[in-house]
Amino acid sequence: MPRLFSGIDLPGDIKSDLSALEMPLPGASWIEEDDLHITLRFAGDIDNRLSHEFAEELARIEMDVFELQIEGVHILGGNDPKILYAGLKTSPPLEALARAHERAARSAGLQPEKRPFKPHITLARLRNADIASLTKVLQAHALFRSRSFVVEEFVLFSSKPKTGGGPYAVEESYPLRGASRSFTGLYE
Repeated sequence: MPRLFSGIDLPGDIKSDLSALEMPLPGASWIEEDDLHITLRFAGDIDNRLSHEFAEELARIEMDVFELQIEGVHILGGNDPKILYAGLKTSPPLEALARAHERAARSAGLQPEKRPFKPHITLARLRNADIASLTKVLQAHALFRSRSFVVEEFVLFSSKPKTGGGPYAVEESYPLRGASRSFTGLYE
């Protein structure tokens, strides 16, 4: 049973810039540079039939290439922070792509996503993080901005079943209209 999710893989220089934000932070488990991404739709541990149907539905998505920019570093989890993440500048095309992935997941037979889409790039998972150190990290990176980058494709990622976290493997790539790349994948 593969553990699958769809997302956007980031350009290498953007991953390097994000990885360079890593600072000493007790209670943080930093994400490996190669595993930095934007999740569009988590599918979970699904059987092979459903994974093929999800892959086929994703292949039907048609959208134009678009630009994104990363803005700021934030936390999720309120008084007990769980995630340190990089935010994204508001992007109607990204929101539309996420909605298309939700429709694809439902068409394939997956249950509707219960949480609203919150575009982000997880930088670190937090467990009993030291609040004073976390505050220093947030202050140091609050004004972080990446260069704008073009999204030419989205991908279907897999990870080890039931474990979560990386390493992630790209199972399929789906080019957007106007992209310089073509479709590749295992589910062709």
